Amino acid sequence: MPDLFSPFTLKGVTLRNRIAMSPMTMYRAVDGRMGDFHVMLMGSRAAGGFGLVFLEQIAITPDGRTCTACAGIWDDSQIEGLARVTAIIKDMGAVPAIQLGHTGRKGSETKPWQGKIQLPPDHPDGWQVRAPSAIPYGGRYTYPVHALSVEEIREIHRAYAEAARRALAAGFEWLEMHFAHGYLGASFFSPIANQRTDAYGGSLENRLRFHREALDAVRAVWPERLPLTMRLGSDDFNEKGVRFEDSIWAVGEMKRHGLDLADLSLGMNTDEVQDLPFNQVAFMVDRASRVRREVGIPVGVSWNLGIPAVADRAIREELIDLVLLGRPALSNPHWPIWAARELAHPDPISLLPEDWAWWLRNRPGPEGVLGWPPVARAAE
Repeated sequence: MPDLFSPFTLKGVTLRNRIAMSPMTMYRAVDGRMGDFHVMLMGSRAAGGFGLVFLEQIAITPDGRTCTACAGIWDDSQIEGLARVTAIIKDMGAVPAIQLGHTGRKGSETKPWQGKIQLPPDHPDGWQVRAPSAIPYGGRYTYPVHALSVEEIREIHRAYAEAARRALAAGFEWLEMHFAHGYLGASFFSPIANQRTDAYGGSLENRLRFHREALDAVRAVWPERLPLTMRLGSDDFNEKGVRFEDSIWAVGEMKRHGLDLADLSLGMNTDEVQDLPFNQVAFMVDRASRVRREVGIPVGVSWNLGIPAVADRAIREELIDLVLLGRPALSNPHWPIWAARELAHPDPISLLPEDWAWWLRNRPGPEGVLGWPPVARAAE
């Protein structure tokens, strides 16, 4: 029976445990490039015991960013910074993962602590946002949206393929496509945002066409030995949007197109939602378990899994295969080691790099005098 600390093998990659750092946008990139901050952040989480370490969502085009401080992979000059990050992750014993995305009609923003306000296209830090249909998201997203032409859709698919090529050159060993949270892929899937009348709109099959073609484009350049996964906006929690049953069918379709694991998340194509269980612990686990069981594909989820016993139970009961942690990973870089102590793991220190582990195993004096065991609690 697996547990939270069991190795997990997908294609030709083996993770040392089932704990992943989820992508978290940090707004620290310059011209799309990563620097020392990202090396520090990702390296410390790899050293802290995470098996899989995602960088933030990486934009495949300049207009695919949330704001101008977000990272990108649309130019070969951005490979160097990404390669520095993958090198430290590997050196600390984890697997480096990249999430490729395009924010669609939710881009051209200010930073969250600056109000997360959408900027007009003529602003120095703004641009014309694009989506399947010329429908603004609403709320704080008020500016006109450009409806993509078929040729522009094909250009975006080519951008995904080029981004995958650069990701491989930068040393990534796991690639995820971000088609959730109201971003471009999610908006194609949702009838709330997609009201096209051509081959990319209307029926469920047509609304999934963007995903299939993007997946095919990446699969053509991404090695078969390396995992190719997708974060899917699996439910809009709105009667006019994506229903979870739609997503079960969609994951099955994409499995036939080379998808290796489904990362189930929220659609977020509208703020008009009903019964969204944000305050429930592990509320995506049962849904992901259905996909795992009915489609026969490995699954991972995030959302309120920061309590070690809850995360461990989801793995032990074989409901999911991978636990993704966002805020818990930011609040405690050694969350896996803390979780191991909470769960009475026989050797929590073994999750550390061997040089760190040696110092902690050979500590003098009473336990706790040198700061071990750690006292941080990051379950929220």
